[in-house]
Amino acid sequence: MAKEDFNSLLWFLAVAEERSFTKAAARLGITQSTLSHTIKRLETTMGIRLLARTTRNVAPTEAGERLSRSLAPRVAEIEAEIAALMEFRDRPAGNIKITLSDHALNTVVWPRLRPVLTAYPDIKLELSVDNGLRNIVEDGFDAGIRLGESVQKDMVAVKIGPDWRMVAVASPHYFAAHPLPAHPQDLIGHNCINMRQATAGGLYAWEFAKNGQDLRVRVDGQLTFNTSYAMIDAALKGYGIAFMPEDLVDRHIASGELILALDDWSPKFAGYYIYYPSRRQNLPAFKVIVDALRYQQA
Repeated sequence: MAKEDFNSLLWFLAVAEERSFTKAAARLGITQSTLSHTIKRLETTMGIRLLARTTRNVAPTEAGERLSRSLAPRVAEIEAEIAALMEFRDRPAGNIKITLSDHALNTVVWPRLRPVLTAYPDIKLELSVDNGLRNIVEDGFDAGIRLGESVQKDMVAVKIGPDWRMVAVASPHYFAAHPLPAHPQDLIGHNCINMRQATAGGLYAWEFAKNGQDLRVRVDGQLTFNTSYAMIDAALKGYGIAFMPEDLVDRHIASGELILALDDWSPKFAGYYIYYPSRRQNLPAFKVIVDALRYQQA
């Protein structure tokens, strides 16, 4: 294969990963027609059909899937080596893409990374908010930030925040018309504000524990959101009971705007961790981000 065809292989890999000419072209910064023409020329040169195209989808053929599996780790290794060479620059540089929840972004990550971006202008950071779980390798992320219990076991994991807990809260107006639940099962008779998990698609089952007994309660209600902050507003306005990270509502509890329920059924659990494949940990720009986020217990 001619040397100029190596770009074609990289472009093919982008299409195979994105499953879309449009998305791959945007990622590569080229036109869709140029990308399509290049892939067709690559297939002609190799004498193999690499992509199956329909009006709505693009997917690798069996040969294309084999080529993609072969290329991806080698390209990743080359990219990692090039990034490692940036250590010889005066300042760490590079692109870092992280998936995380809106709660993690607002309470832990963004406050700590603001000064980092000022100090290291050559680091480019993409923070993708998603309250579901993601496969960071398959989805092209350098790292993920999730609760400790959700971290993939084959990843390096670094604690970035304190332990915390979820709490059930509602407004005084709501509890004036409904009894305060004494047991998690009592929630079944209440109007509860649900959270939909983005990737799984299902509704989050509220988790409680007391004296070694763990309970998961599937609640029902008039409202469902996929972000915590809208749930707080709905709870404040009396639309039902919300199950929230305590640090998001502690000031409302202190002011009396929200009433805490089932306090003794809401223990603390492992907080946020940043997790990533081991090959990322020695890259200078990535190390700057991890060190900035690393939890320092007072």
